[in-house]
Amino acid sequence: MSEDNAPLHGFTIGITAARRADEFATLLTRRGAEVVHAPAIRIIPLADDAELERVTRDILDTPPDITVATTAIGFRGWMGAADGWGLAEQLGEALGGSRILARGPKVTGAIRAADLREEWSPASESSAEVLEHLLAEGVEGVRIAVQLHGARTEWEPGADLCEVLRDAGADVVAVPVYRWTPPDDPTALDRLIEQIADHSIDAVSFTSAPAVASLLMRSKATGMLELMLRALRTGVTAVCVGPVTAAPLVELEVPVSAPARARLGSLARHLAEELPRRAHRIEAGGHVLSVRGRCVVVDGEIRCLAPAAMALMRTLAARPGRVVSREELLAALPGGGGDTHAVETAVARLRSALGAPTIVQTVVKRGYRLAVDPVGCADKEYPLG
Repeated sequence: MSEDNAPLHGFTIGITAARRADEFATLLTRRGAEVVHAPAIRIIPLADDAELERVTRDILDTPPDITVATTAIGFRGWMGAADGWGLAEQLGEALGGSRILARGPKVTGAIRAADLREEWSPASESSAEVLEHLLAEGVEGVRIAVQLHGARTEWEPGADLCEVLRDAGADVVAVPVYRWTPPDDPTALDRLIEQIADHSIDAVSFTSAPAVASLLMRSKATGMLELMLRALRTGVTAVCVGPVTAAPLVELEVPVSAPARARLGSLARHLAEELPRRAHRIEAGGHVLSVRGRCVVVDGEIRCLAPAAMALMRTLAARPGRVVSREELLAALPGGGGDTHAVETAVARLRSALGAPTIVQTVVKRGYRLAVDPVGCADKEYPLG
C-alpha cells in the first residue's frame, strides 16, 4: 500500500475516546495507522444518575433565567433521561421559559430537536466567549443553569465557568449531564501513559475534555505526570478535536494540534496530514530514515525494532551526525544496566534490524553516530520519537 493511500503507515496513535472509539479507530487504520485504544473515561448512563435527577427536579421547582448548553450529546442525554423519569415535558417548559445560550452549532441542533430555541451562540464555539457574553450583560442575582461537560476536576473547564459566574453574583445550578468516572480497570490507561512517556507512540488523540482530565489525573496519581508532559512537549503529538478539549493541555503548555472543524472525520484527516508533515527525515549511510514511535522507516520500508534497538535509534536520531558515547547509549537501553559490551551487542542487532548496516557508524574509542554528513547538522537536534 502506497503512502498516498496510507499516509499513516508506520505511525502509532493512542485513542482515549470512550464513545465512537471503534469508528475512529477504523478511520485511522484505513489510513495505515496502528492504534492503541485506552478509554480514559467511563460514562455513567444518565437515566441511572441520581444527581442529575435531583438537579433536574430542582430546576423544575425553580426554573432558571438563563440556560447554558455546552454539548450536543449532553443536552440530548439530559432530555432523554428526563423522558425516562417522566419529566421531559416539564423540563422543556422550564428551559423554554429561559434564555438559552448554545456553545456551538452541534448543541444548537440538539436544542432545536427538543423543540426549543437558542437566543445566542458564539462564533468561536468557545465556553470562554459564552462567559464573556454573560459577564458583559451582568449576572448578579440571575439564576443560570450550566450544563457541565463531566465530573469536576482541576482540569475540567466547566467548573471554572460556574465558579466565575458565582463570583459575579449569579445563582448557578451546575447540571452534571455527561457524567464520567475513570475506567474501572486503569491497566490500559496506565500502559498508554507509559507509552507516551517513553515516546513509543507518535500521537495521542482526545475527543473530549473529560478524557484529557482523566489522563492527567491518572498520570498524576501514578507519579508519571511530569514525564508524560515532557514527552507531549518534545515529540509525541497531542491532537484534540477542538479548543474546548484542548484547553486543559494548553494550560499546561503542551502544544496541541487540532482540525479546523470539530468533527471525528476531520480529526482523522488532520492526523493523516499532520503526522507525515512532522516526521523528521534523516539521510544517513546512503539511506533515508524516518524514526517513528515503534519503528523506523528506511527508504519507505517499515522496519520494526525490538525495544533496545528502538531506544538506541531514538537516542542517535535525536542528534543526527553527532557522536553519542557508549555510556550514554547504555543509559538509554531498557534497564540501563550492564556494561558497554551490551551497547555493542544492541548496535549489532540494530544494524541487522535496519537492513542497512551503513546507517550506524562506529567512531573508534568515542561511540556511535548516524552516518550523516556533519556539515550543516552538527548543531541540529530533534525531539525524541
